[in-house]
Amino acid sequence: MSKKLYLMRHGETLFNVLGRIQGWCDSPLTARGVAQAQTARQWFAAHNVTLTEAHCSTAERASDTLELACDLPYTREKGLREHSFGRFEGQPEYLNPKLPYGDFFAPYGGETDAALIERVSQTVDRLMAAAPDGAQVLLVSHAGATASFLRSHTTSHKIWRLPNCGIAIFDYDHGAYAFEQVADPVAWAQKQEDCHDKI
Repeated sequence: MSKKLYLMRHGETLFNVLGRIQGWCDSPLTARGVAQAQTARQWFAAHNVTLTEAHCSTAERASDTLELACDLPYTREKGLREHSFGRFEGQPEYLNPKLPYGDFFAPYGGETDAALIERVSQTVDRLMAAAPDGAQVLLVSHAGATASFLRSHTTSHKIWRLPNCGIAIFDYDHGAYAFEQVADPVAWAQKQEDCHDKI
């Protein structure tokens, strides 16, 4: 029996608002970020998704998002952390080079794209392989980390960047991932509200 992977980005943070590079450093969820995570919970309920296990990055912004999105016990996984930007951590976003980064951050104590892809993929593979048949697994991570997984596990050449609390959904069967869709709970909630207003 196959399993379902829900790979989600955390909610909006203070550094997102301030335009700061946020890798292994951390900043708290904003009020909007909290609301986004609560909306993700509503999206799961509305789409009859019964999550059976959950894991997240070691960053507080990821664990706070998970706790707002579901009530499951969870583990924190270093392998789900964001790209390490070394000395660029916390600096203005305009210093970020264009994607792909390649080896750009390595001389500054950061991580290469290849290293990021390897550790995220190995972590997701391990967690999905260990989950029981029929499991519906929530993994809460980060923009760069989720993008690296999407680029290496979809046939699209588009560089994916999930919106805050966006969810990439995969079917998993014996080590193989089949990409289904990217869901945006915030956009979904806005659409529901717009439809209600028209009634």
